[in-house]
Amino acid sequence: MVDGGYFSSSRPDMEFLLPSRYTRVLEIGCGNGGFSRYLDKRAELWGVEPNKEAADQAQNNGYKMLAGEFNSVFDRLPSNYFDLVICNDVIEHMVDHDYFLSRIKMKMTSDGVIMGSVPNMRNYRALVELLVRKDWPYMDEGVLDRTHLRWFTEKSFKRALLQHGYEIEIYRGIGSLLGNYKSLTSIAKSIVVVLIILSTFGYYRDIRYLQFAFRVKKKGTVYK
Repeated sequence: MVDGGYFSSSRPDMEFLLPSRYTRVLEIGCGNGGFSRYLDKRAELWGVEPNKEAADQAQNNGYKMLAGEFNSVFDRLPSNYFDLVICNDVIEHMVDHDYFLSRIKMKMTSDGVIMGSVPNMRNYRALVELLVRKDWPYMDEGVLDRTHLRWFTEKSFKRALLQHGYEIEIYRGIGSLLGNYKSLTSIAKSIVVVLIILSTFGYYRDIRYLQFAFRVKKKGTVYK
């Protein structure tokens, strides 16, 4: 069976990033294609996915699939073709995110956009483990996921996007701890985080987010 955490999440919280118009979509790490339910039904869908079972399901969901990781299928992707690239929960799993941010431009149209999400390494949970418990416990999911190869903060990932010549259209924290009042424990954690944010005059406001969502536009050189 396909793992539900990695390959079956539809990510409804990412729908707000979709541009108003697009025709040819490339989703990196598309899993079983669950995000397609939020995409324009008229759009041409391509997917890159290393998990074969998930890739087979995505193909049944209308994706033209390339099985493998981005580096291994790069030459099989058409150049100057995609006006929307999606990478939800993917870049942190890459060996070299700079390679991806540079090379993917060759596959995008001159006005193409990339949307996606990356985990926030300054999330309060990670800070508690590192600074309070003096630990770094690898987990099966979340910010400390054992399969993450790259770690980002709000500042570091924004810098990477700008260094690769992208124009930032949307950059926003998502998965906020604040507002999660399902238990006394969650309320207590929210109070502590709010006090930290207030006591630092907002400097630590980023610790409440699990992830950062982004949409960036390719600009400058038209790649051939």
